[in-house]
This record gives sequence, structure tokens and C-alpha cells, in this order.
Amino acid sequence: MADKAKVAIFISGRGSNMAALLYASQLPEAAYEVVLVAANDPSADGLQLAAAEGVHTFALSHQGMPRADHEAAMEKAARQAGADYIILAGYMRILTDRFVKRWQERMLNIHPSLLPKYPGLDTHQRAIDAGDSHGGVSVHLVTPDLDAGEVLGQMKVAIREGETAESLAERVRYAEHQLYPRILGDYVSRESDPSFLLERVRKLALALPQTHERESHGAPGWRAGSEKSGKYFAYFNDQHHGSDHVALLVKTSGMDELLNLVEAQPHAYFKPAYYGASGWIGLILNRPNLDWEHVGEWLERSWRSIAPKSVTRLMNVAEEF
Repeated sequence: MADKAKVAIFISGRGSNMAALLYASQLPEAAYEVVLVAANDPSADGLQLAAAEGVHTFALSHQGMPRADHEAAMEKAARQAGADYIILAGYMRILTDRFVKRWQERMLNIHPSLLPKYPGLDTHQRAIDAGDSHGGVSVHLVTPDLDAGEVLGQMKVAIREGETAESLAERVRYAEHQLYPRILGDYVSRESDPSFLLERVRKLALALPQTHERESHGAPGWRAGSEKSGKYFAYFNDQHHGSDHVALLVKTSGMDELLNLVEAQPHAYFKPAYYGASGWIGLILNRPNLDWEHVGEWLERSWRSIAPKSVTRLMNVAEEF
């Protein structure tokens, strides 16, 4: 089984969603492990629960601290614990844009409504007042805009006749505890899902000028130039010739660079069978914290090495301006 993703959970109070996530992480098939529970309130009940289960905790009151300084301390604790993701579970602090962007696509939150309906507060009463048949809960990625990130999963909860905000909130909480662990597990598992990785690579490759996709020996590949005379600049390989890697194969400057990269960063690169003899390197995709910007840079570099000069010349001129 692949290494489990490491998550830090931020809380502010009793941490019921944190507890659901923590206990789900102890199941044999769990895709993640909780390496830290951190709170902005040292008296938060959830800290005691986490400590009792052997999870490292961190607490620092935000009172009297500049927001950025408090965030920096929380983030430092998460990084020192080795967290790949930050999970917000009743964390009652507004995060700065800079912090959110540093954890882009690696920070999740849960919201008690069926987003995009009713972002912000008083969600249950707003759903009741609107005459909705259902309230519910959403798990979403965190972005600088409040409750506006991509929704990863939702669960509906029926609004009964005579429902109050308090009674609806109680039943929505049950749904939260079911939904959050499942969605988190699915999300962190994407790092090893070949279909997800292929779609990300495909989007980056086809964004390059005069590029088209063509299968090669049963694997997706991308060529620059015309359909008739184009040349391959990248291949996608799922467990290439029996390896454990899901990888992108791209062109290096030659064998010296290839061997140096493989020796210096074996967690990120390998020499693929057959292709490696021609200077192609395997960029490992199924690993934690993959830098997709770096993947895009490799694709463009490999593309430039074989793309028609008329196209690269125009790009070079445009980049000068």
C-alpha cells in the first residue's frame, strides 16, 4: 500500500469533525493519517481528545497576535509534523490570502450547506426560511473567497415540517461525520490515481501550441507540429515495464543530465527502460506534494526541443515583451 497522506487538522473548539476524521484514519484501508491537531484556543476540548489518542497537538491563542504571525506559527507546527494537507474542522479564523495560496489544493474545509447556497453563517435558518426541502453539508477546497472553492462532495439532509435551525444542525452534524472522512480519503488518493494524473498531464500538454495527442505502443503521447510530421515530446506511462511509477517521460539534454537527476533525486526521477537510452527521463507523478508547475516546465522544455522553429521563435519574441 502507498504511503498514507499526512494531514494536520485545525480546530477551535470541541472538534467533533476532527474526531470523525481521526477515528476514520485508524481504519486499515485509510488513505491518510493525522499527524497534528492544532488549535487557536489552548482550552479547545478537541486537543484533549487528540492527545488521548496519541496524536501530537499544538495550541496557540490568537489573542493579541497579528493574524500573519499567528498563521505562521500554526503553519510551522503543521510543516514540522510533516503535513501534506491542512484540514479545517471548525477552525473559526479567517485565513489570509497568502496563507491560502501557499496551500492551494492542499487545504480542505467543511461547510453546513449545499454550496453554492448559503456561504457564511446562519446556513440552517437561511435554508429553512427559503423553504428548501433539504439542507446539507459540503466539503470544498479552500480559496481566498469565502466558501467558494471547488466542491468535492455533498450530502443532503431533509428539512422536516416544523424544523428549527438547532434541530437541523444536529442532524447535519451526523452527515458531516460521514462525509468528511470519505471525501478526504478520496481526495488524497488522487495522487496515485493514474486517470487523474493523466488528465492533469493532458491539460498541460495540449495547452502548448501546435500540440496533439497520439497513442504510442498503447500509451498516451503528445507531439508538436503537424498531425503528419509531428514529433513526440512527452509520453504518459502507468507502471512502465513493471515499475511502480506512474510517470511522465520527457526529453533531457542528454545522458549526463539524466543520470545526475536520477542520482540526486531518486524520489522524483528514474531512467525508463528503452526510452532512457535515448535521453528520456521518467518524472514520477504518483508521489506526495507533486509540483504541477514543475511538471508544466518540463513539458514546455521538452516541447521546445522538437517544436517547429517558427512557433518557438514567435513565443520567444512574445516573452521579451
